[in-house]
Amino acid sequence: MKISWILWWVLTVIELGSFITISLLLWFRDVDAAGAVQTTELKWMSIGMISTLFIIPFLTQIAWLIINIVTSKKLAPQK
Repeated sequence: MKISWILWWVLTVIELGSFITISLLLWFRDVDAAGAVQTTELKWMSIGMISTLFIIPFLTQIAWLIINIVTSKKLAPQK
């Protein structure tokens, strides 16, 4: 059970770190790959699209957290 918690934390940190890194890269670029100048609105739209892509892994992490909590409570000694 402890391995499941360790893996959960590791993947959560990786997911959060990658989201922050990608968001910062999108925010600080001046021109995208097509040569279009990035305005503030376009930057927010790009970060919004990345956020929608990160919803599925985020929901998976929440489900995994709930499973970890339930199984750890079941394995806890009864008093």
